[in-house]
Amino acid sequence: MQNSFFLKEPFVDILEEPKKNSNISSQLVYGESFKIISKKNNYFKIKTSYDKYSGFIKKIDGYEKFNPTHKVGILKARIYLGNKKKKSKKFLPFTSKIQILKKDQNFIMYKKDKWLRSKDIFPIQKKNSDFIKIFKSFLNCKYKWGGKTFEGIDCSALLQIFYKFNNNFFPRDTIDQVKLKKGVGYKKKFKKGDIIFWKGHVAICINTNDLIHAYGPKKRVIIMPIKKTIKLIKETAKLDVKKVTRI
Repeated sequence: MQNSFFLKEPFVDILEEPKKNSNISSQLVYGESFKIISKKNNYFKIKTSYDKYSGFIKKIDGYEKFNPTHKVGILKARIYLGNKKKKSKKFLPFTSKIQILKKDQNFIMYKKDKWLRSKDIFPIQKKNSDFIKIFKSFLNCKYKWGGKTFEGIDCSALLQIFYKFNNNFFPRDTIDQVKLKKGVGYKKKFKKGDIIFWKGHVAICINTNDLIHAYGPKKRVIIMPIKKTIKLIKETAKLDVKKVTRI
């Protein structure tokens, strides 16, 4: 059995269990590589190539041979259809990897009769150190446990997605993210680029006063005052800051 595939749908949910009403643990996006570990009923058990994340997806067709040259560099890249490039209601999410099959003026074809605007994609090796710009592009996106896209994202994915776009490894969940870098237990003064970890939650400081995070109680990606957030999480979730490190 061919054991290495690439997703050819905009994105799919990775489930904790092989059943319809299972909780979502993460997501795959277009062009992302994964391996099939086993099959069960109408589900594949898979492991992602980027972060070695395991779970179940519904049986799908995937590319067996795929050589991505570019990636989506905006929150969502609209898909256009056919030779006339009719605007569709579907999008490829940020970090999707694509092949350019054809170019036509300001568009590129990445799949038969499916087009993206050239300005929405970047070479695969392109990096963007402006983490604030990337995080702010997700402002007001819905909070979704396990989400990694414009339709919903969780706190750890918001952080991971910056590293993924820049072709660097970063774990999927906060329990692993907090172990990756050295840091301190707490700070009185915060600065741009500080990453604040709690048990099961993470936020990123965008300046000395404010942070950004995908915050469940507010149900969206939001900018909040640092000190107020620390106090709020202490009062509502009974959690202290676990670690502060740097992006």
